[in-house]
Amino acid sequence: MTQSNPNLRRTERSLPIALLRARERVMGPIRDMLASSGINEQKWRVLRVLEEQGALEQTAIAQAACLLLPSLTRILRNLEEDDLIARQEDSKDRRKSIVSITPAGRHLIDSHAAQSDLLLTRLEQKFGAQRLNELLNLLDDLRQLDLSD
Repeated sequence: MTQSNPNLRRTERSLPIALLRARERVMGPIRDMLASSGINEQKWRVLRVLEEQGALEQTAIAQAACLLLPSLTRILRNLEEDDLIARQEDSKDRRKSIVSITPAGRHLIDSHAAQSDLLLTRLEQKFGAQRLNELLNLLDDLRQLDLSD
């Protein structure tokens, strides 16, 4: 079968599609791990960001967790209902709220820490620790590019 538009790259060499395929390969085991706790990968990312960076304003969480602000608002509401995060008004700007992880949220992170580490160890063994580090560096370089005209 021939490609109909010669200006398009073949999908097997398309960077956006390759990134999505690789993401799905990596995220499958993580989704399986999270299924037992009843949280999804977006909630996991929010909890991990808060556990790692401490209390943050919502815009900073959205950026660090790679989420759109409207999605984050819904996720935070659900996490707060489950007592995994707490919110308080920003003392400097009452329109903003500061979000922090609760002891229950830390417990959830801790309960998956060993399995998460095992997944990373398995990835390093199969892909290679050096190659994984190189890939992470290359992806960070790519993230920092300005691709606008």
